[in-house]
Amino acid sequence: MITVTHRRYVPYSHAHYAGNLVDGAYSLGLFGDVATELCIRLDGDEGLFASYDDVQFKAPIRAGDVLEITAAVVKMGTRSRKIEFTVTVVCRGTEGSAAQVLEEPIVATTAVGTVVVPTKPQ
Repeated sequence: MITVTHRRYVPYSHAHYAGNLVDGAYSLGLFGDVATELCIRLDGDEGLFASYDDVQFKAPIRAGDVLEITAAVVKMGTRSRKIEFTVTVVCRGTEGSAAQVLEEPIVATTAVGTVVVPTKPQ
């Protein structure tokens, strides 16, 4: 069907816990952003997030990370679009301002959600 991918640097101002950890809700906000672009490309409308069927936090996200956020439509109804989401850490901040590109990206968060769009005029 259609896949949309965003990349995002996680600023240190988003660190919420010790060890520069970012809260899990950060991923959900990114899923909303990538779903919006997906709906615009597919339907010409931003759409509305209706629900999540599944959310799994598999690895930590830290300030200083570079994330790749992907949304892929897996099922289309008349107005609904079921989407699989993934947040992958592709770069990780280290000491000070140092950072490294990860040889093996880390899948941090996955989800399945549903968005709805207006009925298309006939």
